[in-house]
Amino acid sequence: MEDVIFLMSKPHKATPGLRSTIIGIVVNFLLALIKGVAGVLGNSYALIADAIESTSDIFSSLIVYFGLKISTKPRDACHPYGHGKAEPIAAILVTIALLVAAIIIIIQSIKEITNPHGAPEVFTLFVLVLVVLVKESLFRFVIKVGTETESTAVKTDAWHHRSDAITSAAAFVGILIAILGGEGFESADDYAALFASVIIITNAVRLFIPAFNELMDKSPDGRHRDEVIRITKLVPEVIDTEKCFIRKMGFDYFVELHIIVDANLTVKEGHEIAHRVKNKLLKANLDIVDVITHVEPNE
Repeated sequence: MEDVIFLMSKPHKATPGLRSTIIGIVVNFLLALIKGVAGVLGNSYALIADAIESTSDIFSSLIVYFGLKISTKPRDACHPYGHGKAEPIAAILVTIALLVAAIIIIIQSIKEITNPHGAPEVFTLFVLVLVVLVKESLFRFVIKVGTETESTAVKTDAWHHRSDAITSAAAFVGILIAILGGEGFESADDYAALFASVIIITNAVRLFIPAFNELMDKSPDGRHRDEVIRITKLVPEVIDTEKCFIRKMGFDYFVELHIIVDANLTVKEGHEIAHRVKNKLLKANLDIVDVITHVEPNE
């Protein structure tokens, strides 16, 4: 019965993340096209760099999408804990994509700075304003989904969108300086692209840490553990808890719990108490899919 609950609930929780990822892919494709064309016609490498960043967003979002799809696969004999680790793996791959995009932008920006070129066209500023508004809106939408579903990969995808918004804002400032400054300031948008790449690298490192922690089975925040202990103690026969280990696997949690009960109880009675604890936690709406309960005698 527990396996049936697992199979029914997990795809449902992943659905919003899959939907937001598809929306991100479509939006990034359109923006990459607009920015690339505008950058070439408008003589702005900052805008071209922005188009490269949006293109990397497409591949990153695809990684997130397939990571989410794999993480929703049910447990099997070879994967008794499910496939949830695919989600933080996808998040780490996205951070690597961010770093690669940043390195490409840095190399090309330095090349543009050492080879003087004309100032960007004024119309590129309007393109960047549109991009910032769209990407910031997309960030707010996706981060909301990622927070509600507690998805590391979706949150990483969201910050990828905000990173794009920041690089576009930096490009706007650089192009504006190049246009207003006139001769001698033509490379301002190239320096803006360099500045944007530093922001991208910073975001990549910041996003890598929680994904890596999840792969290393770092315990969730203390509030989750406190709630598990509180619910466990609602079972009348439980005197106290000795240990509580929680592992996050994608969208789900696995709990290992040591409970203290009356030492004079029979093995059968202790076993029944352990099952009551497990059932209570599975029904507690904490996304817990399995509980291993060890019974300790009260000495």
